[in-house]
Amino acid sequence: MERVVALGRRVLPRGWRDFGFQLVIWLGFYFTYLAVRHLTDRDPGKAVVNGLRVISFERHVTHHLFELTVERVADSSSWLLTATAWTYWNSEFTVIGLALLWVYLRRHDGFKRFRNTILLANIVGLVGFWLMPTAPPWMFPDKGFVAGVNHSSALLQSFGNSYAAMPSLHAADALIVGWFLVATSRTIWAKALWVLWPVWVWFCVVATANHYLLDVLAGIGVAVFALLATAWLPRLFERLRAVGPVIANLL
Repeated sequence: MERVVALGRRVLPRGWRDFGFQLVIWLGFYFTYLAVRHLTDRDPGKAVVNGLRVISFERHVTHHLFELTVERVADSSSWLLTATAWTYWNSEFTVIGLALLWVYLRRHDGFKRFRNTILLANIVGLVGFWLMPTAPPWMFPDKGFVAGVNHSSALLQSFGNSYAAMPSLHAADALIVGWFLVATSRTIWAKALWVLWPVWVWFCVVATANHYLLDVLAGIGVAVFALLATAWLPRLFERLRAVGPVIANLL
């Protein structure tokens, strides 16, 4: 036991208690996600209608479904097809979890905003799933879409949300991870890698027919909103804290 405590003091910036608190936050979010998933899964008809509306809107605006072109590019190479599927499966839980852990352990000063930005973006995304459940492209093979990953697996049925295309949290989270890893990385090669990361993820989620182009754009908007909010809100709170005593004196 003493060795475990000593290890926590040596490795963890704020000890085991704070590390456990961070895990509780993520477990709380996960169970919230499951609750929202249950709500969206109850009305698949609405999700299908919304998916068709997205397809119709993109065709009306661009006169072409660019997703089909991206799919054809991925299908041209077995290696590329495997890479896109692997990225889709791992860009959320695996990469985000490892990125958060690395920043927590090695760049702890930036962890709080990183965590809060991811949480805020995902909360906004959950609201989007609840208000507008949307069937993803792979559910419409008659429109030319071909599923790039196996959606019949028990793992996906347990952890995934079949009608959570809009907005794309893959797109939002990849941009947030890229933003903070560029800021915290110290080598030019690492920075270059994380600059390219969100672009690669955007390509992959479209190439595997899991998201529409409109989903990706909405996800980017969610990420930008979360980044701006987590930068601006602490400053607002500080100003309100400073103005509070002044107002109290006036009263």
